[in-house]
Amino acid sequence: MRHFLRDDDLSPAEQREVLELALAMKAEPYARKPLAGPQTVAVLFDKSSTRTRVSFAVGIADLGGNPLVMDTGTTQIGRGEPIADTARVLGRMTSAVVWRTYAQAGLEDMAAHAGVPVVNALSDDFHPCQILADWLTVLEHKGTLAGLTVAYLGDGANNMGHSYVLGGATAGMHVRVGAPSGYQPDPAIVADAQRVAATTGGSVVITDDPAEALRDADVVITDTWVSMGQEDEKAERLALFSGYSITTEAMGLARPDAVVLHCLPAYRGLEIAADVIDGPQSVVWDEAENRLHAQKAVLAWLLAKAS
Repeated sequence: MRHFLRDDDLSPAEQREVLELALAMKAEPYARKPLAGPQTVAVLFDKSSTRTRVSFAVGIADLGGNPLVMDTGTTQIGRGEPIADTARVLGRMTSAVVWRTYAQAGLEDMAAHAGVPVVNALSDDFHPCQILADWLTVLEHKGTLAGLTVAYLGDGANNMGHSYVLGGATAGMHVRVGAPSGYQPDPAIVADAQRVAATTGGSVVITDDPAEALRDADVVITDTWVSMGQEDEKAERLALFSGYSITTEAMGLARPDAVVLHCLPAYRGLEIAADVIDGPQSVVWDEAENRLHAQKAVLAWLLAKAS
């Protein structure tokens, strides 16, 4: 049984296959119905969500299925039922499980016992569905992924930093993470990404110098500096990351035709300037829409592998 729990669950060839399927699905949104029946997909949320909730609910319906969207606080998981027990029940009643949660270990437990494909809709360690949407967006605007230079600035120790190094290496991209010391990606995940990059022609560079990360970049990316659960650290984080903001001046270090991504929600004037996110180099709204198409593709791909 194949699952999508972290970015390198897809090989380089498989990542390309899923992205090509996403392009085809975007061109013909209702042509493929792998969930006809309708089959049901359980979509579980431990955390608040806008884009993930909407894109999975709409995408599952587009695929001919029924999205069963549940906040886990109202389920027995919220009362302490073992994940393995919930997984065994969901696997007998649904065709796949999508979960936005905290611990990566919980997703792994779900995948080990569900008997159906499990998709990571965000965990504390990885956000692989977002990276598929991002690379779909870059592919649309640049025509290719391999060989491009990607600069990600801000908190490199979060799920986005981890997924960018893994997903970028898988795509054969040159990924540079600019983040202060102590907020850089997990060295074990960087090592995993570097092993992948050695097979794809990509590379991974971690630096505390934002200018080094940005120089001649084809793609410039940032994320909120204060993620869910970090509100008590807000003042400290704003001070620490102030030099990593994507401003017009910072964009001057990237290539003139560089595109800008942000997974949202965005805080204008903090991690990104209003004139950048709302400016001509921003492809943020294409990126947000592409969550729908990328997630439809990965669900359809996993269901085909399971059949």
